[in-house]
Amino acid sequence: MAANLKISPLKPMSDFQDWARTVALEMEHALESLLPAANTEPARLHDAMRYATLGGGKRVRAMLAFAAGLVSGADPKRIKIVAAAVEMIHAYSLAHDDLPSMDNDVLRRGKPTCHVEFDEATALLAGDALQALAFELMATHRLAESTETQVRMQQLFARACGSHGMAGGQAIDLANVGKQITLPELEFMHILKTGALIRASVLLGADCGKPLGDAEIAHLDRYGKLVGLAFQVVDDILDCESNTEKLGKTAGKDQDANKPTYVSLMGLMPARKFAAELLGDALDAVAGFGENALRLRQLAKFIVERQH
Repeated sequence: MAANLKISPLKPMSDFQDWARTVALEMEHALESLLPAANTEPARLHDAMRYATLGGGKRVRAMLAFAAGLVSGADPKRIKIVAAAVEMIHAYSLAHDDLPSMDNDVLRRGKPTCHVEFDEATALLAGDALQALAFELMATHRLAESTETQVRMQQLFARACGSHGMAGGQAIDLANVGKQITLPELEFMHILKTGALIRASVLLGADCGKPLGDAEIAHLDRYGKLVGLAFQVVDDILDCESNTEKLGKTAGKDQDANKPTYVSLMGLMPARKFAAELLGDALDAVAGFGENALRLRQLAKFIVERQH
């Protein structure tokens, strides 16, 4: 079990960047403790799990969970477990997506991808093991006020990871390489592939606190869907505009692979405009929460305005 957060990410801070760095640092410590030690057998598998998860990434999903927890007054120790589980699922998805049978990439978070550093079989097993560990964490810790809520959290988490979420979105993505698809089809794909886990991060973080009303949950759900879609739109823009060094992954990969993106379907300027519209709608979705949604608003702006 990881130690309690030294500096609670829910403690008010005037500067968003300080808060974001605190969450990222404390999540790194939590993940280091929750992952199997690299020197325990099977050591190579455990080393690969740690390699895929630690030492990089923006931890946006973890930050979303902590920010949503502010709305419901959640205990940071509970959110830490949820955030760790979400980050493990994200790490597993990247290890699998980078495989030669998927996106066939060699760089992730500024270092060789998991299958390049180890081998394809180990990267595949590391992803499998990370997924299993994420669900073990969600099942073995008390995360909500009621058993009913905790069961619902498990269901939400599973759906976000499966064929109606991230895995399904990746399947649609692979099936559409080199094909012409419509904007609604592209949006559906990314609501699953990228958006489902981001939406789950928001809702799971909020579920760690006091029960919210149906209307409040609906507003958070809408926010999660909007920022999840905005995240992908900006990813498509950066894939076109940025460079490999800044991104920490291969720039221009989607264009080279002839994948449909928001830039290829809409054009660069309309895609930027769409991201700005999604940001405005996301801010509106959480306006009723007042100051409790400060971090959610700041995160939405960070997601849209980021440069990598």
